[in-house]
Amino acid sequence: MIDMAVAVVIGTAFNKVVSTLVKKVIMPPLSLLTDDVALANRKFILRESTDTAEEVAIGYGEMIEVLIDFFIIALTIFIVVKGMNRFKKKAEDPKDKEVTTPKEIELLSKIEEHMAEQSKLLREKKS
Repeated sequence: MIDMAVAVVIGTAFNKVVSTLVKKVIMPPLSLLTDDVALANRKFILRESTDTAEEVAIGYGEMIEVLIDFFIIALTIFIVVKGMNRFKKKAEDPKDKEVTTPKEIELLSKIEEHMAEQSKLLREKKS
């Protein structure tokens, strides 16, 4: 449970960092490409505002910012999970002597070897 709580807190903090990175570092140079209009303010106006009705617009600029946030977070999570899986495979390999194998894995590999020996002996007896 504590691991999960720590992950949620770190994830929330990481989300804020990425959000700030996108809004304050990545988006200002992109606004130079859009005639100095902040990309978050870009929109397709479907109906202009009048005295009786509000403006109706599709705000695509903010969606682009959110997508950039998402891709940065998704890429980071992908890299972390990929690295963890690589280390996990390395730790679970009983033949790799560089990494100390957990006791459970060692016991399981010994049981597997003994079962293979027993199967071989039983096949020899039947023959």
